[in-house]
Amino acid sequence: MIQVLAFYLFATIVVASGAMVIFARNPVHSVLWLILAFFNAAGLMVLLSAEFVAMLLVIVYVGAVAVLFLFVVMMLDIDFAQLRAGFVSYFPLGGAIAVVLLVELVLGVGAWKAGAINLGQRAARLPDATPNIEAIGQLLYTRYIFLFEAAGLILLVAMIGAIVLTHRARGGTRPQNIDRQNRRRPDEAVRNIDQPVGQGVEL
Repeated sequence: MIQVLAFYLFATIVVASGAMVIFARNPVHSVLWLILAFFNAAGLMVLLSAEFVAMLLVIVYVGAVAVLFLFVVMMLDIDFAQLRAGFVSYFPLGGAIAVVLLVELVLGVGAWKAGAINLGQRAARLPDATPNIEAIGQLLYTRYIFLFEAAGLILLVAMIGAIVLTHRARGGTRPQNIDRQNRRRPDEAVRNIDQPVGQGVEL
């Protein structure tokens, strides 16, 4: 009974938060509603015993994507009135995409109700007592270890490329000279002054 109540609570908040992401006038409020939707979607994944997916939703989407959106929205000077002005012109394309997504959802639910897919020998059978996080870890670090490492290398190359593309030499700055700092002697940095009482310090 408690699982059913928790499911309806999380599902209702997810749907309401998703609607508020679209209809909120302030973009910062939209991002905050998006974070709330991610948290409740993680709660739904926990109810389905998919702890790994729930952890990904909280760590990756809430901790990285949503916070990144929030900082981008707050830091960039975006004219949201101009963005809303083109809403009507893009409405047919958005409606077509929404219809395609709705058809895919209907087909997915229909295929799920039709029964499980027989994968033959392609899927390894795991014991029922094995947690899903442990099962995913066994697959990632055994069968798909090379693909996992390749994904890490791709992300590393993308990070280095982003740093190289955004790094620009700035003029008029005083760069740090580490060798000059190491060769500096104490008599060049410290001066002993017999300062009379009641007078200021001359620099």
